[in-house]
Amino acid sequence: MHTVTNPLQACNDIYFKPGGVFTAVGEKNNWSWLAFIIVLLMAILPQYLYVHFVDITWYQDLLISAEGDLSPAEIDARRGFMTQSSFMAQHVIGTAIGFIIINAILAVYLHLCTRNDDSHVFGFTDWYGFTWWVSMPIVFSSLVSVVILLLSDNHQVAPSVLAPLSLAYLFGVEVTSKWYGLLTAINLVSIWTIYLTTVGVARWTSFSTQKSLIIAAAPTVIITTIYLVVTIL
Repeated sequence: MHTVTNPLQACNDIYFKPGGVFTAVGEKNNWSWLAFIIVLLMAILPQYLYVHFVDITWYQDLLISAEGDLSPAEIDARRGFMTQSSFMAQHVIGTAIGFIIINAILAVYLHLCTRNDDSHVFGFTDWYGFTWWVSMPIVFSSLVSVVILLLSDNHQVAPSVLAPLSLAYLFGVEVTSKWYGLLTAINLVSIWTIYLTTVGVARWTSFSTQKSLIIAAAPTVIITTIYLVVTIL
């Protein structure tokens, strides 16, 4: 059986041999802090670079155009709030807080879903640590974003570059499109996260792989379905 002996090894093996990582994380204390730090830093990095790189005036026009028909006064008001500082707060601080809150919600969900497991030994804090390990695929997505930004010689870069493994970026869907939100949500990171969650739940419980997959995929399927319905309507 694959053995993981330290958190640094776990950060590497989570991509290749996640089963051993979840077994080790379930037995060790405080390993999840490293995943927490890595995920937040890597999630923030492309956001920070994007705000510093993008043509702010062009970005303002892009976001304003996505709001539809506005009066000149409304446009001026929007532009007044859309400063580089406000974008930095939205992209960087918003991303960090968003991850912390979303993972907390996911931890509550996983805790509730596994309470009827005969071998139930993990509480909310354990599952909260778990969520940072299943969030590790964001590292790859962020690295791709950073590379694209560093290689770009055009400062009018669409915000979809921040989700380079999404359908929105791959198909060049504009932020003004009603399909932008849905296609941004459908990405390789989400699929990878579902896989890791499936492996982790199966390791931490006595649930079958099929049941673990249902638990892992349900939030994404529900959210994507809601996105689809809202987009169509």
